[in-house]
Formats: sequence, structure tokens, C-alpha cells
Amino acid sequence: MRTRWVAGAAMAVIALVFGAPLAASAAEPVSFGAGQIVDTVDALGNRTGEVEKAIDTLYEKERIQLYVAYVDTFTNPSDAVAWTEDTANANGMGSNDYLLGVAIDGRTYYLSAAPDSPLSDEQLSEIDQNYIEPALRDGDWAGAAIGAATGLERAAGGGSLDGSTSGGGSGFVWFVLIAIVVVGVVLFVVLRRRTKSPAAGGQPSEGIGALSTAELKQRAGSALVRTDDAVKTSEEELGFAIASYGSEATSGFQQALADAKAQLSNGFTLQQKLDDSEPDTEEQQRSWYAQIIELCEKANAVLDEQAEAFDALRALEKNAPQAVATTRQAAATQQARLDGVRAVLATLSAHYTDAALATIADNPQQAEDRLGFAAQALTEAEASLTAGNTSEAAVAIRAGEEAVDQAKLLLDAIDRLDHDLTEARASFSAAISDLQRDVAEAKALPAGADSSGRLAAVVASTEQVLADVTAKLTADRVNPVEVVQRLEEANTQIDSVLGSVRDARAAEQRASAALSQTLLAARSQVSAAEDFITARRGAVGAEARTRLAEAGRLIVQAESIAGADPVQALTQAQRANQLGAEAIRLAQNDVGAFGGSAGGAGDLGGLFGGGSGGGSGGNVMGAVLGGILINSVLGGGGSSRGSGGGSIFSGGGGGGGRRSPGSFGGSGTRSRRGSGGRF
Repeated sequence: MRTRWVAGAAMAVIALVFGAPLAASAAEPVSFGAGQIVDTVDALGNRTGEVEKAIDTLYEKERIQLYVAYVDTFTNPSDAVAWTEDTANANGMGSNDYLLGVAIDGRTYYLSAAPDSPLSDEQLSEIDQNYIEPALRDGDWAGAAIGAATGLERAAGGGSLDGSTSGGGSGFVWFVLIAIVVVGVVLFVVLRRRTKSPAAGGQPSEGIGALSTAELKQRAGSALVRTDDAVKTSEEELGFAIASYGSEATSGFQQALADAKAQLSNGFTLQQKLDDSEPDTEEQQRSWYAQIIELCEKANAVLDEQAEAFDALRALEKNAPQAVATTRQAAATQQARLDGVRAVLATLSAHYTDAALATIADNPQQAEDRLGFAAQALTEAEASLTAGNTSEAAVAIRAGEEAVDQAKLLLDAIDRLDHDLTEARASFSAAISDLQRDVAEAKALPAGADSSGRLAAVVASTEQVLADVTAKLTADRVNPVEVVQRLEEANTQIDSVLGSVRDARAAEQRASAALSQTLLAARSQVSAAEDFITARRGAVGAEARTRLAEAGRLIVQAESIAGADPVQALTQAQRANQLGAEAIRLAQNDVGAFGGSAGGAGDLGGLFGGGSGGGSGGNVMGAVLGGILINSVLGGGGSSRGSGGGSIFSGGGGGGGRRSPGSFGGSGTRSRRGSGGRF
């Protein structure tokens, strides 16, 4: 390898001969568009093709995408880590996307990876030290990118990063098993959370204004999902803290969470405006997407400002033994509920259709998976404490706490839906009587009142609905939600036609009478959607969350104006009910794309340090589905690639990086990982 002064002399000669084409001009985070190389300083020259070939080979062999950016200096932000992170986020990079940013004049670089990248921190560091930095010190700009591609390929393929190949056949077998699971998780994350933009590549970004509308849309959707996850996780963590330290000691965190929720709610409201049926101009779309991004940034910043203080308050590392005992007791409480809740679900199944119970059908199994994961996490926490590693113990405890909390949520959802369906069923009689009165009123109107024929048509359709509903109610199993929905729709239609012949006061009275039932149905839909999405947030995208947020907002608004304007309140409650149902449908589609059930991991328990067989693999996949594990799900290849077992939360024998559950804070506490420095 040549010395640094030789490389510098070579660059000086180039500058003299060619008139210093690499003149300094600070570069902001860049946009790749459809390409994977941005070279604003012509660092690659005629070797661009070599780099492209290495990038293509990496993708063909390992389905890993490497992006490379060469600029003069990093600016806005000037820190290499922050610059590459901003670039990765702006371009929607996912779990299997890596970014190498190199500032030629600034002589700094960074290889950036997602928090849930399947490669460990140790592997990223070795790729940096053995494949990237030597080339950069040598002035071999193309060689650095080619080296990054080579190192990533070897790491993903289970090879040694010191130039030798991995020993033994069993390591490869375990890698194949790991790859099967990783591909499932990564494909979902990539397909659901990152949509490639067709914009031209190779152009530096000049802020949000330089992004295409499609890129703004993708970035806004991604920001909503990340921020909603951060808010939900922060709320769970805050619940643990309030239980331990009381409301007064946590008031600052409660205020931060409330502020973040308000910002996020405004973002979802804007997204709903973009999603509704009213056409928006290009200018409106760009403005609203930009506002969504800004609102999410503010929400995350509010939470991130409190993250360090929150961690200091909880001090899990200091209180680890007590926290393990408390979490075990909480897990035992939920474990004791399983049989009873299964019996409740069996009883519900005898009276209600599968569609009525769709949001809770797999809740007992999901809860059992979460409790299994919690038990495994707490066992590893105790092992870490015995070994004197309190930081790893704290990570495992946090994951165990969240898993138990989700198990409780899943079981509570069954009791909650039971109550909601019972109330819905109790409202049938009043709703049917109301419709029958409407039909009688319509039929009693003089013939001249229906010159358009609308009245006769709506009477006929309403009578058909009443006949259908009456028939459904005689069946052994009914769907109260569907029945209420049909009765509401029929009521809305006939009221619309009759409205012209009723006075305003009568309309208000009728709206007030219908509002209670409609709000009941809407609350039931929103509650079911909230429970379903929260416990499966690792799989749910922005659309379902947007509909849920808007439905919740409309319910609050309807309740606030119910006394003053029952007609408008009824309209909002009806819309909330529709959006709640749509949120459930969209969320179920997202979970279906993920794989439907976390049990699909099968008997992969040996990959997670705990021997082979059992339900460990399903437990971990359930934790992924629930959004509990947010970092490298199977980082470093798992424990079975080395000796002495391994851990979900530590590198294990295979050298995997730590996996972290969520914590209080915004997306800044979930930043990308990587390795880099000066050269």
C-alpha cells in the first residue's frame, strides 16, 4: 500500500495538469433517485463501471444494496455520521441498504447501516478497517467502494473478514437457515416501508424543496410510521415509569409525550387530506408532505430531548434484579389469564362470525408468543447479570417488559371486544325500530312529495335491509359490527331523503337519538383497530395508521359538539366508524403481507441461544411483528455460528450486534449504525 504523501502528491499533480477540477464546494445530503452512485467531484473517473459491477454483484449474490456518495465536504450537517444518516433517511433506505459516504476534501467517511441491519457492529467495523479505510488512505476512491461491496458480500455470506474463509460446514448451514428468516423480515420491511422513486440519480439534494413529489410522499409516509412507532413505544415505557415512580416524577415526560402526540396527530390529519377523494394541486401536495415531515421531526425532537433523562430515571442497570422480578410477576399474571381468555374466545366464536372476531382471532397465540419471548429475555437478563454485564441485562429487561405489556394488551382486547359486541347487539332493537318508523313516515307522505321517485326507492332499499338484518339475527352466529353498519347506512340514506320534508328541530332530535349508537359503533371500531395495530406495529404501514388517527380525531370532535350540533356530530361519528373499519382492513392486509402469524418462524429456537426446537423462533418473530425488536433482528448470524450459545440481545458466539427493544424517545434514539472516521 502506498503512503499517504504519495497519494497526496498524485492528487497535486492531477490538480496541476487538469486545473484542479475538484474545487471545494460544500455538499448537503444527496438524492440517489434511480441510481446507486452519486459522484459530485468525479472521484471515480473512468472506474465508475468497476464500482457499478461490484455493486451489482453484491446485490445478485446477497440481495444487499450498496449506495456510494462522493462529495468534497459534508455540510448541513457537517458530521459524517449525521450526513449519511440524513441521506439514508431522505432516500428511504431500509434494512438491507448500506451507504458509504466519502468527503474527499474533508477526508472523512462513514459506512452507514440501518438499526435492523442483519450485520453486527463488529462486522461493520471490520469491513471499514479491512476493506474501506486502506483504499481511502491510498487515494483509491473506486477501491474503497469496491472494497465495501466485497466486505459486505463476505460478511453476509458468512465468510471471514480478515481475508480467510469461514471454517466448517455447519456455519454455512446455519447461515442458510438464518437467511431464510432474514429474507422474510427484510423483504417485508423493504417492500412495505421503502418505495423507490423514479427520479434521476446522481444529483445533490438542496433540501426538501429539491425532492420530487413522489420522493416527498415516500419520505412523509416513512416519517409517519417511524414517529408513530416512537410515540407508541414511548407511551409504553412511560407507563412502566409512572407505575414505578408516580405521576409527579414523570410529569415532564408526560408533557413531552403529549406534545409529540399533538404534532403527530397534525401530521396524520394532513396525510388524511392527501388521501381523501378531493383532488389536490401539486403545490398543495408538496406543501402538505413537507409539513408532515416537519411535524414528525418536531415530534421526534421533543421525545429525543427527554430520552437521556428518562433512561437516567428508570436506571434499569442499577435496578436490574428488582426489574427482573417485577417483570416475571407481571408475566405470570398474564400467563394465568391465557386459559380463561381462550375460553372466552371459544364462547364468542359460538355466537359471532369469524369476520366479527378477526381482529382478536390469534390474540391468545400472539400473547403466548410475547410471554415466551419475555421469559427468554428475562433468562438472558439474569445470565447477563451473573456475568456482570448490566448493560445487556437492561436491554433484555426492557424487551421483556414491553413483551409482557403487549401480551396484556392482546388479552385485554378480547375482553374489550366482547363488551363492545354485546353493546352493539343490544342496540339492534332501537335501530330497527327507528328504521321502521322512518319507513312508515315515508309511506304516509302525500304522493306529491315524491315527484322524483327517490322516496319510493329508498323505502324499498330500507325494507330490504330490514329483511336482511332480521334474517341474519336468526342465525346462530352473527356479526354485530356488520349489522350496525348496514342499519346505519340505511338510516343515513332514508334520513337524507326525508330531510327535505322535516323541519330542522326534528332533524336535530333524530340526529341526537342516532348519535349514541353511532358513537358506540365508532368507538368499538377504533378501539379494535388501536389494539390490533399497537400489538402488530412492526408490520403496519402509514395508511392504516392515518385512517386510525383520523377516526380517533373525528370521535373526539363529535363528542365535543354533540350537544351543540348533533347533526354535524352524527356525520363525524359515521365517518369515524367508516375510517375505523378501513384502518382495520388496511392493517390486516399489512400483517398478511408480513406473514399473518409470528408462528411461521417454526423451530428456529437454536438460532436465538436456547437450543433447538421449541417456540423460540416464533417468540422472536412475534416480537418483530409487535415492533419490540427494532434493531438487527438476526444480527451477525445468531448464536449457532459460534460456540457457547448466544443471545437475542448480545452478539453470541457468532459475533452478532446487540438487538434493542424500543425506549422512550424519538427516531433519533433509533439512529442508523455504522463505522467510519478520518483517512
